[in-house]
Amino acid sequence: MIGPEGEQLGILPTVEALNKAQEQGYDLVEVAPTSQPPVCRIMDYGKYKYEISKKDHQSRRHQKSTQVKEIKLRPRTDKHDLEIKIRQIKEFLAGGNKTKVTLTYRGREMANQEMGRTMMANVIQQCTESGTVEFAPRMEGRSLIMILAPK
Repeated sequence: MIGPEGEQLGILPTVEALNKAQEQGYDLVEVAPTSQPPVCRIMDYGKYKYEISKKDHQSRRHQKSTQVKEIKLRPRTDKHDLEIKIRQIKEFLAGGNKTKVTLTYRGREMANQEMGRTMMANVIQQCTESGTVEFAPRMEGRSLIMILAPK
């Protein structure tokens, strides 16, 4: 058994250990149940749980999670609209987020996929200073997909 200050109190029967903890106004917590004999500690269990939750909250708060943002394009997207989409891609990359660029074909547009490939090449060329190509443009079903990562 371990006391509230971390000092060794020796091997005690369970009833005696519980009485000792209650006398001091603490709880008896089993720290290592698999060892022989099981190790117990006298502590304020509510305070212990609170400190653990605070540490967990602090560690989660300091983590930066990267999200994958998505921009959807079409092969017939006009020049000005494409410039706005490229500006949005640059903002996502500047914010530290990966960006998935999806160019979806519909109907007869599948016959002329070269328009989409040139549009993707244009996007890559304009976004080279803010990010790098993580996955080169590739076809998945009716969509041409690429992923840009921040530098």
